[in-house]
Amino acid sequence: MPFHTCGPNEAMVVSGCCLRKPQLIPGGRVFVWPGLQKLQRISLNTMTLQIQSDRVYTQLGVAITVTGIAQVKIQGQNVEMLQAACQQFLGKTEKDIQRIAQETLEGHQRAIMGNMTVEEIYKDRKKFSKAVFEVASSDLVNMGISVVSYTIKDVKDDEGYLHALGMTRTAQVKRDARIGEAEARRDAGIKESLAEEQRMASRYSNDIQIAQAQRDFELKQAAFDQEVQAKKAQSELAYALQAAKTKQAIKEEQMQIAVIERAQEIQVQEQEIVRRERELDATIRKPAEAEKYRLEKLAEANRNRTVYEAQAKAQAVQMKGEAEAFAIEAKAKAEAEQMAKKAAAFKEYQDAALVDMVLEMLPKVAAEIAAPLSQAKKITMVSVGKGDVGAAKLTGEILEVMERMPSMVEGITGVNISKAMKSSQRRI
Repeated sequence: MPFHTCGPNEAMVVSGCCLRKPQLIPGGRVFVWPGLQKLQRISLNTMTLQIQSDRVYTQLGVAITVTGIAQVKIQGQNVEMLQAACQQFLGKTEKDIQRIAQETLEGHQRAIMGNMTVEEIYKDRKKFSKAVFEVASSDLVNMGISVVSYTIKDVKDDEGYLHALGMTRTAQVKRDARIGEAEARRDAGIKESLAEEQRMASRYSNDIQIAQAQRDFELKQAAFDQEVQAKKAQSELAYALQAAKTKQAIKEEQMQIAVIERAQEIQVQEQEIVRRERELDATIRKPAEAEKYRLEKLAEANRNRTVYEAQAKAQAVQMKGEAEAFAIEAKAKAEAEQMAKKAAAFKEYQDAALVDMVLEMLPKVAAEIAAPLSQAKKITMVSVGKGDVGAAKLTGEILEVMERMPSMVEGITGVNISKAMKSSQRRI
C-alpha cells in the first residue's frame, strides 16, 4: 500500500525520488511511491541501561565498583537530533543502539569516577549522578540520543574500604555519644552540687535567723524580767487587788472559752442531727419508699394476674359450656333419631317390638332387684323347717318376683307378654 502509518513511539524515514533530503515523520502517516521511494523505521522508545563500571580506581587510587541506571531515548521532537540519530542508527537494531549508548555512558562514568574520591561518590551521590548526566548528555546529543535520567544503583568495593568508612563513622558516633553522656553527667553533677550548696546556704541562713530570733527573745525576756523585778516592789501592796482582777479576767476568759466550746458542741450536735437525718433517710425512708413501690407493683401485678385469670376462666367456662351444649344438642339429636327409629319399628312390628323391649329390660330389672342383696354385708335367715334354705331360698324369692313381672307389665301397660310371645311364634 502507498500509505504507511506509525505510532508516537516510532519515526518513519522516507528517502528516494523527488526528495532532496530524507523526510522524517515522528508518529503519523506518509505516502510512499512504490519502487521509487524507500521507507525505514526507527524506534523512539525509552531504553533502560544498566551501567556497571568494575574496579575503577578513584582519585586517591581506591578501586570501587559503581552500578548506575540510565534512561535514554532517541529524541523525536528535535528534527536535528532525529536526523543525527537516523544518520547514526538507521538500519540498526534496538540492541545495537543500547550497546552504543551503554558503552558511551560507561566511559563517561569511569572518567567521572577517576576524578572523584570514594568519599565524594559515596556521600554525595547526587553530585556524581549530576556530573555523569551532564557529561554523557553533551556527548550523546550529537548522536541524537537524550539522557532522560541517571541514578546510582550501587557502590561497592572488594577491599572493605567502604566498610571501614562505615566503621569509622560508627566509632565517631559512639564517641560523640559517650562524650555527650559524660558531659551530661558532668552538668548534672555540677547542677546537683550547686543545688546542694544553695540548700546548705539556705539552711545556714535559716539557722542564723533562728539564733538571732532566740537571742532577741532572750534579751527581751531579760528586759521584761528586769522591769518586772523593778516594779515588783511597787506592786506588792496592790497584789491582792491585782490578783483578784487577774482571777476575774481568767474566769472571764474561761467563761468565754466555755461559751465557745458550747457553741462548737451545739454546732457539732446540729451536724450530727443532720447526719442522722440523712442516715435515717438513706437507711429507712428510701428503702421504705422502694418497698412501698415494690409492693404497689406486686399488688398491681397480682390484680392484673387475677383479672387475666378470671377472664381466662370465664372464657374457658364459656367454651366448656358451648362444648357441652353442642354435645347435649348432638346427643339429643341422636337420641331423638333413635327414638324416631324405635317408634317406626314399634309401629311396624307392634307387639313383637314391645315384647323384644320388655325381654331386653328383664335382666336389668332382675339386677336391680338383686342389687340390695349384693350390698348387704350379713344376712340372717330363719327357717321353720319347710321349703328351701340358704342361697336357694334367696334365688327362689328373686325368681318369684320375676314371675310376677308379666302380670305387673300387663297391669301397667295393658300388654300381655305371654300372649304376645305366643302370637309372635304363630306368625313365624
